[in-house]
Amino acid sequence: MSEFSTLLGAVLSDDAHLAQDRAAAELRAGRPLLIEAGGRQTLTAALDGASPSLFQLFASLKGSALVVTPQRASMMGLTVDHGVALPLDGLDLQAAKHLASDPRLKAPSAWAPACEPAMGAIDLCKQALLLPAVLAAALPEDAELPAGLQHYRLDAPAGATEAPYALEIVSEALVPMASGITGRFMVFRGGPASRDQVAVVVGEPDPAQPVLVRAHSACLTGDLFGSLRCDCGDQLDNALNRLAEEGGGVLLYLDQEGRGIGIGNKMRAYALQDDGFDTIDADAVLGFSADERRYEYAASILHKLGYRKVTLLTNNPEKIGGLTRAGIEVVGRQPLFGAVTVQNNGYLQTKEKRARHMLQDLLRATAGE
Repeated sequence: MSEFSTLLGAVLSDDAHLAQDRAAAELRAGRPLLIEAGGRQTLTAALDGASPSLFQLFASLKGSALVVTPQRASMMGLTVDHGVALPLDGLDLQAAKHLASDPRLKAPSAWAPACEPAMGAIDLCKQALLLPAVLAAALPEDAELPAGLQHYRLDAPAGATEAPYALEIVSEALVPMASGITGRFMVFRGGPASRDQVAVVVGEPDPAQPVLVRAHSACLTGDLFGSLRCDCGDQLDNALNRLAEEGGGVLLYLDQEGRGIGIGNKMRAYALQDDGFDTIDADAVLGFSADERRYEYAASILHKLGYRKVTLLTNNPEKIGGLTRAGIEVVGRQPLFGAVTVQNNGYLQTKEKRARHMLQDLLRATAGE
């Protein structure tokens, strides 16, 4: 083999993150994906975006199933701690979509625990910001498969580790803001999923000292449009002001819309909230956990900037835990509140009571006004 061929082969070889990205992209494009795990081959496809012809292909296969998460199964009346496979017998595409997301439907009596490859496909759907429900059918080892079908080997469950990613700084520039604060916007790229992450560095934080940090998940509706359904926009503004008042710090603007489910699923959850579900149950109806966010990107950015010890601006204990697990020492916490409105009061109450966010003082003060 020539040196050119050897070098080109090395460039084209997939690492674990790239293999995940390619597999997630296939599902997002509405294409089937063959997943290998535990000595079995399973043909999978995302229900979200599946064409009628793709659905019919799966419906024609023996033992094919619609696989949903334990959260969705629980909302369908099953007491399980694992994903479940629901038979496709008698279902059309529209009926399957209702079965995966309609809050009124209960699970059929015939169901089985989901296989490992199908649950791997669900993790990939989450990475692709799709509804976490997949079509799955086991294939025999001697099945004849077309050359264009992408294979994905599930060596370990997606998201099994929380080690920092190897991120690179793509670009940076000073940006003066309407608040009078100037921040250095730094764009980072790397790790799984082809979405850039941003750090806004205010002042010149000293890496030798604990750095004031806000890990802020992007919220299109709140940050940009001033939605009253959440307190995200207020928290963003207040965090930047606090960083400036304290003489510097870092705001991590993380691409984790809707607690990690993406803008499309967030709007689905909003529609369910309009029908009476709280924010956690609305996500569970769709098959998501109470919080799908992870903090490896946040930790990786801080590592890249040389910051190992932080004081975190947050009310959320899971952010403290997530950063700690990813190798950042959280030496302190400062609360960060937004305005309580008629529209977001129930949302904040749910976060305090069910997600253990530390909002008691804020809600108590508001109730006493």
